[in-house]
Amino acid sequence: MQTSKEQIETISAELAKTIAAKTTGKSTVDTPIKGLSFYRQTVATSSCSLCVVEPSIALVVQGVKSMTLGEDTFQYDPYKFLITSLDLPARMQVLQANKEKPYLGLVIKFDLAVLSELILQAPLEKQKDLSSQQGMILGNTTPELLAACQRLVALLDEPSSIEVLAPLIKREIFWRVLTSEQGARLRQVVSASSHGLRISRAIEWLKANYSSPQSVESLADMAQMSKSTFHHHFRELTSMSPLQYQKRLRLLEARRLMLGEDLDASTAAYRVGYESPSQFSREYSRLFGASPKRDIEQQWQSLNEQSRMEVAV
Repeated sequence: MQTSKEQIETISAELAKTIAAKTTGKSTVDTPIKGLSFYRQTVATSSCSLCVVEPSIALVVQGVKSMTLGEDTFQYDPYKFLITSLDLPARMQVLQANKEKPYLGLVIKFDLAVLSELILQAPLEKQKDLSSQQGMILGNTTPELLAACQRLVALLDEPSSIEVLAPLIKREIFWRVLTSEQGARLRQVVSASSHGLRISRAIEWLKANYSSPQSVESLADMAQMSKSTFHHHFRELTSMSPLQYQKRLRLLEARRLMLGEDLDASTAAYRVGYESPSQFSREYSRLFGASPKRDIEQQWQSLNEQSRMEVAV
């Protein structure tokens, strides 16, 4: 009889074969199953890249990856998975990958409505220290969680069953996360009465209106909190202040516009809400380590190199 570790290794290896086959020549694949994406990378990265992580669980089936939020780094592999309970700008790095054994992973976005429903049915956790509400945590991968993910992925070969069975399997996956050792932490963030849910609503507004000027006072009013309480819980969850968060969203979107829509730096700056291109350039350089023009050149060079390597695999 296999031990839990052996079961995890067996299922991870099977999932790795499937994900490898479905990501050939690509680094990211959004599947026909809503909220399920695959990721592949054939080289470890020497530095972190910025991204916004949506509420989700992320599993690695081959290789090692890390996410850095503020001063905290979360390293995960086939034995650890990442839980992100709200949209968080973070730094991502693939620590272990090569052509023969690329990094392979999957992400399943949370359905907050389903989570809220399941929370009402979940057993109360034993008393734990929940003084920290940080929106990113690690969980221990179990064979049961991996097996549910494997059944979800298997539906891609049975498309006629996706609409009926995928929601049921995702409910099982969310349930296993909620009843894991980190379930109480997740519930604390997404429960209807929690500060976390109020902060997440303010974050949703910021995501949709990042280019509009907004004060901490108005965001606190939106979350129905005092300014000091809102600021405290926002920083606890995201490791940054509300205005730092908005600035991070603006700069990430400006980078996307310059890369994806070929906008120049000044146009991108105005598009995301900056009134001063020089201020935009200073803050962009501080975040990304290079001027907008130089950074975009480096990004294109990196993307072209990665594409050539993926094609060669």
